[in-house]
Amino acid sequence: MTTPRPHVVKDAKGKRPTFYDAPGLDQAMSMILVMANEISVLHDRLDSAERVAKAQGIDLAAGIEALVLDQPALEAREAWRQDFLDRLFYLQRKEAAEAAQADTTERFNRTIEEIATP
Repeated sequence: MTTPRPHVVKDAKGKRPTFYDAPGLDQAMSMILVMANEISVLHDRLDSAERVAKAQGIDLAAGIEALVLDQPALEAREAWRQDFLDRLFYLQRKEAAEAAQADTTERFNRTIEEIATP
Protein backbone atom coordinates (compact mmCIF):
# COMPACT_ATOMS: atom_id res chain seq x y z
CA MET A 1 0.00 0.00 0.00
CA THR A 2 1.27 3.46 -0.77
CA THR A 3 2.03 6.02 1.89
CA PRO A 4 -0.67 8.71 2.03
CA ARG A 5 0.34 12.11 0.74
CA PRO A 6 0.38 14.79 3.43
CA HIS A 7 -2.05 17.64 2.90
CA VAL A 8 0.13 20.69 2.38
CA VAL A 9 -1.04 24.01 0.95
CA LYS A 10 1.44 24.86 -1.77
CA ASP A 11 0.25 28.17 -3.15
CA ALA A 12 3.09 30.24 -4.52
CA LYS A 13 2.90 33.93 -3.71
CA GLY A 14 3.20 36.69 -6.27
CA LYS A 15 2.46 36.89 -9.97
CA ARG A 16 2.84 33.69 -11.94
CA PRO A 17 4.96 33.79 -15.08
CA THR A 18 3.11 33.36 -18.35
CA PHE A 19 4.54 31.75 -21.45
CA TYR A 20 1.64 31.84 -23.92
CA ASP A 21 -0.44 34.77 -25.16
CA ALA A 22 -3.70 32.84 -25.48
CA PRO A 23 -5.81 33.04 -22.32
CA GLY A 24 -5.93 29.76 -20.42
CA LEU A 25 -3.12 28.10 -22.36
CA ASP A 26 -0.68 28.29 -19.44
CA GLN A 27 -3.28 26.63 -17.20
CA ALA A 28 -3.96 23.94 -19.81
CA MET A 29 -0.24 23.24 -20.14
CA SER A 30 0.04 22.95 -16.35
CA MET A 31 -2.78 20.42 -16.33
CA ILE A 32 -1.19 18.46 -19.17
CA LEU A 33 2.14 18.33 -17.33
CA VAL A 34 0.45 17.10 -14.13
CA MET A 35 -1.29 14.35 -16.10
CA ALA A 36 1.93 13.44 -17.94
CA ASN A 37 3.71 13.11 -14.61
CA GLU A 38 0.98 10.84 -13.22
CA ILE A 39 0.97 8.68 -16.37
CA SER A 40 4.76 8.31 -16.22
CA VAL A 41 4.67 7.20 -12.59
CA LEU A 42 1.75 4.87 -13.28
CA HIS A 43 3.57 3.31 -16.22
CA ASP A 44 6.69 2.66 -14.16
CA ARG A 45 4.73 1.14 -11.26
CA LEU A 46 2.65 -1.09 -13.53
CA ASP A 47 5.76 -2.22 -15.39
CA SER A 48 7.41 -3.05 -12.07
CA ALA A 49 4.36 -4.96 -10.84
CA GLU A 50 4.16 -6.98 -14.06
CA ARG A 51 7.86 -7.85 -13.90
CA VAL A 52 7.67 -8.91 -10.25
CA ALA A 53 4.55 -10.99 -10.91
CA LYS A 54 6.08 -12.63 -13.97
CA ALA A 55 9.20 -13.53 -11.98
CA GLN A 56 6.90 -15.23 -9.43
CA GLY A 57 4.94 -17.09 -12.13
CA ILE A 58 1.77 -15.06 -11.56
CA ASP A 59 -0.65 -14.20 -14.38
CA LEU A 60 -1.24 -10.61 -13.30
CA ALA A 61 -3.52 -9.72 -16.22
CA ALA A 62 -5.98 -12.50 -15.35
CA GLY A 63 -5.89 -11.51 -11.69
CA ILE A 64 -6.69 -7.90 -12.53
CA GLU A 65 -9.62 -8.94 -14.73
CA ALA A 66 -11.07 -11.09 -11.93
CA LEU A 67 -10.52 -8.56 -9.14
CA VAL A 68 -13.59 -7.39 -7.21
CA LEU A 69 -12.88 -4.40 -4.98
CA ASP A 70 -14.32 -4.05 -1.49
CA GLN A 71 -15.68 -0.78 -0.09
CA PRO A 72 -12.41 0.35 1.58
CA ALA A 73 -10.55 -0.18 -1.70
CA LEU A 74 -13.18 1.79 -3.62
CA GLU A 75 -12.97 4.60 -1.05
CA ALA A 76 -9.15 4.63 -1.25
CA ARG A 77 -9.34 4.92 -5.03
CA GLU A 78 -11.83 7.77 -4.78
CA ALA A 79 -9.62 9.60 -2.27
CA TRP A 80 -6.68 9.26 -4.66
CA ARG A 81 -8.83 10.48 -7.55
CA GLN A 82 -9.92 13.57 -5.60
CA ASP A 83 -6.30 14.35 -4.67
CA PHE A 84 -5.31 14.00 -8.32
CA LEU A 85 -8.11 16.31 -9.46
CA ASP A 86 -7.13 18.85 -6.80
CA ARG A 87 -3.60 18.91 -8.21
CA LEU A 88 -4.85 18.95 -11.79
CA PHE A 89 -7.13 21.97 -11.25
CA TYR A 90 -4.77 23.75 -8.86
CA LEU A 91 -4.24 26.88 -10.98
CA GLN A 92 -7.91 27.30 -11.80
CA ARG A 93 -8.88 27.09 -8.12
CA LYS A 94 -6.09 29.47 -7.12
CA GLU A 95 -7.09 32.04 -9.73
CA ALA A 96 -10.76 31.78 -8.74
CA ALA A 97 -9.84 32.33 -5.08
CA GLU A 98 -7.67 35.33 -5.98
CA ALA A 99 -10.47 36.79 -8.09
CA ALA A 100 -12.96 36.30 -5.25
CA GLN A 101 -10.65 38.07 -2.80
CA ALA A 102 -10.18 40.99 -5.19
CA ASP A 103 -13.93 41.37 -5.70
CA THR A 104 -15.10 43.96 -3.17
CA THR A 105 -18.50 45.47 -2.46
CA GLU A 106 -17.18 48.84 -3.67
CA ARG A 107 -16.06 47.33 -6.98
CA PHE A 108 -19.40 45.54 -7.35
CA ASN A 109 -21.37 48.76 -6.73
CA ARG A 110 -19.16 50.70 -9.16
CA THR A 111 -19.77 48.05 -11.85
CA ILE A 112 -23.55 48.21 -11.28
CA GLU A 113 -23.46 52.00 -11.58
CA GLU A 114 -21.47 51.77 -14.81
CA ILE A 115 -23.92 49.30 -16.27
CA ALA A 116 -26.94 51.32 -15.14
CA THR A 117 -25.62 54.64 -16.49
CA PRO A 118 -26.86 55.25 -20.04
